Amino acid sequence: MTLRLIATGGTFDKHYNELNGVLGFADSHLPEVVKRSRMTVPVTLDVLPLLDSLDMQDADRQRVLASCQDASEKAVVIIHGTDTMRETAAVLGAARLEQTIVLTGAMIPYEIANSDALFNLGFACGVAQVLPAGVYVAMNGQVFPWDNVQKNRAAGVFQQL
Repeated sequence: MTLRLIATGGTFDKHYNELNGVLGFADSHLPEVVKRSRMTVPVTLDVLPLLDSLDMQDADRQRVLASCQDASEKAVVIIHGTDTMRETAAVLGAARLEQTIVLTGAMIPYEIANSDALFNLGFACGVAQVLPAGVYVAMNGQVFPWDNVQKNRAAGVFQQL
């Protein structure tokens, strides 16, 4: 099995600028994360324009859908911002692709201490290989169908609707 990773940005891929104290985007962390994770499954990486999910538009979601449609892999993991992860999942779910697509992200950027990014990515990669075809959100050790999940902003977690 080969795994497709699609980077779209979100908190996971943000970099901290120590000069002005702002989080923003540079290169994706995913090549380093894949190496650090020591995954033995072959991985194909597709880095789309990195965006904060609050800045994602319909055209950006269509780009994510096109990347999934173009992927030959049956297991796809999408690194996405948590604020609009469900909206992108809904676009993918409506497309009814014959793949297992798992969206994940992070509440704390990968490069910041105590980030949940590495765990969430590893968890998502594992479940993407065993779940049946469909669209899912995998965060903090839990998996949710795309149409039965919401972000609880007050608690900083994902939960069922």
